[in-house]
Amino acid sequence: MITIQSLSKNYGRHEALKKISFNVLKGEILGIIGSNGAGKSTLMRILAGYLPPSSGSVAIDKLDLIKNSLEVRTRLGYLPENTPLYPEMRVDEYIRYRAALKRVPNRRIAEKVLDVLDLCKLRSVEHQLISTLSKGYRQRVGLADALVNEPDLLIFDEPTLGLDPTQQRQICSLIKGLAKRHTILLSSHLLTEVEMICSRVIILHQGNIVAMGTPEELYPLEETFTRLTRGEEH
Repeated sequence: MITIQSLSKNYGRHEALKKISFNVLKGEILGIIGSNGAGKSTLMRILAGYLPPSSGSVAIDKLDLIKNSLEVRTRLGYLPENTPLYPEMRVDEYIRYRAALKRVPNRRIAEKVLDVLDLCKLRSVEHQLISTLSKGYRQRVGLADALVNEPDLLIFDEPTLGLDPTQQRQICSLIKGLAKRHTILLSSHLLTEVEMICSRVIILHQGNIVAMGTPEELYPLEETFTRLTRGEEH
């Protein structure tokens, strides 16, 4: 599904990503875990097509991300760390607007909006202004936006950041249910979260991959991960 080879990103003299390489398999949920400053958000923004790498390559469904960026972006749904919603719009109005921007055929927009409102459990607030919603419901709106164009690949950057424990469990359960129909790549700084959701995990530290495997394989590294979780996010 995704092939990343020798991917690097520099901000001036600072190396946010240092020639990292890995694959994401079709149908899996792959977690990228690391402290603030590990390079998670930089990686997610590159894979979503919003930030060019300094070097290396990314292929999604065998399409080069740089050379075929427009086509690749039609195949993915992206939930950034800070969901860019329009607070003055109603929930259903916003999802219809986003569906049109993503070139969902006009004849299918109404159907797809209802589908994602149901899937993300938003029907009870579909006519509310986004500005009136809790953080948890705003995150659900972001998920609905990511799903409305029926992408094969979903990229979620810190999807439970800022949520209370109940909201975190609800969003994790929702994401886990999406694995039946989508390939999912998500980032987190919570080891317990990726253990709950992901079939495979990569630990990122200061722009390097320091470990990769199943949650069971990486469980003995929990103390090491806790020691690494310090720094500034890039």
